[in-house]
Amino acid sequence: MTTSRPLQLLIAGSIALAGSSFTAAQASENQLTIGINNWPENIAVANMWKLVLEKEHDYDVSLRDTSKSVIYSGVANGDFDISLEAWLPVTDAEFLAPYEERITVHDGWYPGTGLGLVVPDYVDIDTIPELADSADDFAYQGKSAIIGIDSGSALAGLTEKAITHYDLPLDQINSSDPAMMAALDDAISREAPLAVTLWSPHWAFAEYDLKYLEDPDSIFGDSETIYWFSRENFAGDDPWLTAVLDAWEMDDSSLGSLMAEIEQKDDPVAGARHWIDENRDLIDAWVTAGDEVTTQE
Repeated sequence: MTTSRPLQLLIAGSIALAGSSFTAAQASENQLTIGINNWPENIAVANMWKLVLEKEHDYDVSLRDTSKSVIYSGVANGDFDISLEAWLPVTDAEFLAPYEERITVHDGWYPGTGLGLVVPDYVDIDTIPELADSADDFAYQGKSAIIGIDSGSALAGLTEKAITHYDLPLDQINSSDPAMMAALDDAISREAPLAVTLWSPHWAFAEYDLKYLEDPDSIFGDSETIYWFSRENFAGDDPWLTAVLDAWEMDDSSLGSLMAEIEQKDDPVAGARHWIDENRDLIDAWVTAGDEVTTQE
C-alpha cells in the first residue's frame, strides 16, 4: 500500500500493540485501540477522536492502520477495541458476516453515503453504460481505464462487477487514494476526461466540480449509513465512550470541512486540531451524552 505523508505521520504517532500477549480488552480502562484504514474520512475522524479523548479525557489512544478485513477480524478477536467505519447494509456486509456474533455494530454517525464511478462535471456523459462508447476518450497511460483504489477494497470489487455487467471496454487500474487523486487533479488541470472510483464522504467533492455517473442497474448499491463498531462487551466496559460515540453525528458540511482542513494542512493531527477548535459546540454536544450516562449510574 502506498502511504501518503499525512498517513505516515498518523502511524508514527500511534502506539503499536502487535506482538503483545494482551488483547485490547485486557488493557487498562483508559487505553483504547482503534482499527483504521487509509480512507480520508477514516483518517480524519480517527485523529479527531484521538485528540479529543487524549487531550480532554485522559485516554491513551492507539491508531492501528491495516486492511479492512484485518480490522474486522481484529475487532472480533479483541485486538482492537473499536473501529469507526462500517458501511452497511451492503458495502461492508461481506467483511462483517464471519464475525457477526463477536462484533457489536453501534449507532450510525453519517447517513447518505455515495459510492460509484465519478467524472469531472465537464465530461459529456452522464451514465456508466455511456462509458462503453466513449472508452477511447478515457485513456490513462496508454489504455482505456478507470482509476481506482486498492484492489482489496469493496469498491474495487464493485467496480470490477460494473465493468463486467455493463460490458465496458476499460480496465480498472488499482492504486492508492493519493495516487488516484493526483491523476484526477492532473486531468482536471488539462480538462481531460477521467473516470475514478469515489465515495461520499470525500474531500474531493469540496475541492472539484464532480459528478457520479448514473448506475441504472444499481451495481454499486443504494445510499448507506456509516456505523461505528466494537468488540464484544465494550459498551459494558466503557459506557461513557459508548454513549459519546452513539451521540456522534456528522453531515457533508461538518465531515467535509474536517477532511478539507486536513488536506489543506497536509497533516491529520494539525488539521483535526484546528477543526476541533472551530467546532467546539459539536464536540461538547457529543460528550454531554456520555456525561449524562455516567451521571445516571
